[in-house]
Amino acid sequence: MARDRRQTAAGRSVLSTLTAFGVLAGASLAGAAPAGAATPGGRIAPGVTYRQFDIRAAAGRTRAHLLTVDLTNRHVHLDLLYPGTVAARATVSGMADAAGAVGGVNGDFFNISETQHPGVEATGASVGPAVAAGKVLKAAVPTGQRFGPALPPGTGTRDVLGVGTDRRAHLDRLTLTGTVTTPRERFPLKGLNQYALPQNSVGAFTARWGSASRVRATCGTDTNRAAGCSADTYEVRVRGGRVTSTAATPGSGRIAAGTTVLVGREEGARRLRELSPGDRVTVTHALVAARAKVPYTFAIGGYPVLRDGRPLSGLDDSTSAVRTVVGFADGGRRMLLLALDGAAAYRSGMTVAEEAAAMDDLGATDAFNLDGGGSSEMVTRAAGARAVKVRNHPSGGTERPVANGIGVFSS
Repeated sequence: MARDRRQTAAGRSVLSTLTAFGVLAGASLAGAAPAGAATPGGRIAPGVTYRQFDIRAAAGRTRAHLLTVDLTNRHVHLDLLYPGTVAARATVSGMADAAGAVGGVNGDFFNISETQHPGVEATGASVGPAVAAGKVLKAAVPTGQRFGPALPPGTGTRDVLGVGTDRRAHLDRLTLTGTVTTPRERFPLKGLNQYALPQNSVGAFTARWGSASRVRATCGTDTNRAAGCSADTYEVRVRGGRVTSTAATPGSGRIAAGTTVLVGREEGARRLRELSPGDRVTVTHALVAARAKVPYTFAIGGYPVLRDGRPLSGLDDSTSAVRTVVGFADGGRRMLLLALDGAAAYRSGMTVAEEAAAMDDLGATDAFNLDGGGSSEMVTRAAGARAVKVRNHPSGGTERPVANGIGVFSS
């Protein structure tokens, strides 16, 4: 499909001064530089390059850091960076070093706080679906339970950017499908390792969830994240196809491999109360793609801002912020990972509409917004180096622990 080059007048004028390679190195920007901040750019690894440049946005000059990844290079691939479990947080540099990545950016929005629910633990878990190394980690929370700015019309928490076994990037939507079969009935499974369950539902938690409390999964409603926690909950532990224990409230602690914990709220709790230790229970779950015809090796949540060369309608054109966005070109064969700088001289950032226009100017046909603000970060590792270096200045002054990210790997 031919790319549509039309943009809003505001978006075009904002990017008319897009310039490659800013004259200042990261370490010389205003504000505290990241440890070992690097020079402007060059090849990171075969098929992977880095550069930085300035953008004159409506709110002022901002600096962008860009990783370009050639997915046609068989020695290069993308995968999810995460702390080893869903309900945990770590810095991008820490996750990249642990995984051996040569580069990376922060990822999805996440359950960062629980001020509306005093005494309830913030899980740190991400909002959207997640797939790592071809394995499903989690499904999406209800759209009304998400963290992050307002979504563009027609998008939701099931939206993902992923790379399939065809080694091509895609924008897609991953929907949980699953069932719980008991001696008395069979009903849908509505959650998988997610910090919020739909009302009246049952969700599953596995070893991939981690040790965080599962109470948060029963708080809020499908349309109001701040609503109170449900007073009608139940939990059932299943191992080897049989119920091993039950509890009146969701618990916490590590879940052993091979064990599934079912958490129910309202009608879901009523269904689980029918079960007793020893009862046979079968749980199935999978993420089903709306568009892709091949399995995903990697997928991450966020929301689309550019699709088939056209910006989505209703993109925010008034709120400027430090942002992270990823996109692709050449039919999904070339990836563009962009993070803005949070140094004081550049912290004005861009609007979401400007972000989409910037990716269009860089040649992307499709682009996907990730978490921003204090979460925005890019790291790279030079050939022969043991550790990655932070390329941008995190706007909070230090790296923020986040739920996940996108890692670039070179073999």
